[in-house]
Amino acid sequence: MATATLSILDTIPRVTLLDDATPIQRLVRIEEALDLPARRIRLYAKRDDLMPLGGGGNKLRKLEYHLGQARAAGVDTIVSVGGLQSNHARLAAAAAAKCGLACELFLARLVPKSDADYEKNGNVLLNDLFGAHTTFLPHGTDALAVAETRAAELRSEGHAVLVIPTGGSTPVGALGYARCAREIVDQEGAMDLRFDRLVVPNGSAGTQAGLVAGFAAMGRRPDRVKGYAVLKQGDAARQGTLGLAREALRLLESDVVLHDDDVAVDDAHLGGGYGVATEGMKEAVRLMANHEGVLLDPVYSGKAFAGLLHDLREGLVRDGETVLFIATGGVPGLFAYRADLAG
Repeated sequence: MATATLSILDTIPRVTLLDDATPIQRLVRIEEALDLPARRIRLYAKRDDLMPLGGGGNKLRKLEYHLGQARAAGVDTIVSVGGLQSNHARLAAAAAAKCGLACELFLARLVPKSDADYEKNGNVLLNDLFGAHTTFLPHGTDALAVAETRAAELRSEGHAVLVIPTGGSTPVGALGYARCAREIVDQEGAMDLRFDRLVVPNGSAGTQAGLVAGFAAMGRRPDRVKGYAVLKQGDAARQGTLGLAREALRLLESDVVLHDDDVAVDDAHLGGGYGVATEGMKEAVRLMANHEGVLLDPVYSGKAFAGLLHDLREGLVRDGETVLFIATGGVPGLFAYRADLAG
């Protein structure tokens, strides 16, 4: 069984892509705007958008362990997949550049948008700057199957290849957020507080699954992490997260048993589907920008913060709670959603 400090994380191959722990900042002006002091609710953000590589974002934590695996195996080429404006793809390209690896991306059209900003700006532009070779696939294509075929071709040519699935959300990738759970526990001790509720977007599920596994392995309540679905609906999102968290616990050599109610995912703010703008998301992005000068992205953190705002306003967050919102990054995506966000 893993120790309470998850020291096993330091024995698993990892490439360092973060300089240090990301900061936790109090959102004082949003507290005031929502009259939260009257309810003794404190609201904080963990700034996982503030990372030094590739524009930052949560996918870097997962890539640390994927690239550790790649380095241990002598890999020279990374192949990965995602949607057209994938944050993971952008950071895989940046991390590959830093590590001197070739990177090929297979990006599918998952969102019903085809304007020039969406097709050419944001993450698409950055993938090219980071030197990735990108193949764009039509809607309905199994990007991972195409990527596996390409990886087989590269291997036949003598290359050592690692294929990383959507979002980097594998049991190995989820270890990045088990490590983040350990980081948060350390920060709680330094700040002399305990977070009653942690809020994350839930897309490919690796972020929430890693946090759930990490907290559970340290003997902390895993159900204090609430995810807001941005990709899958309802039970599919919850079951996928639960399964991934259980696999991550196995890698952590923990004998903790997770139950169905240890994973909470709310799909009420998904709207028309993955990457489709909602009014709640637009309001959440503007509120955070106008009151705190912090940028949320339109696909992940914007919808998750919209869900948190709803729960705060409807009294679903109890009086006296201390809440931590994980700001997962993805800011380049804002430039692909100019038409949706223009005032």
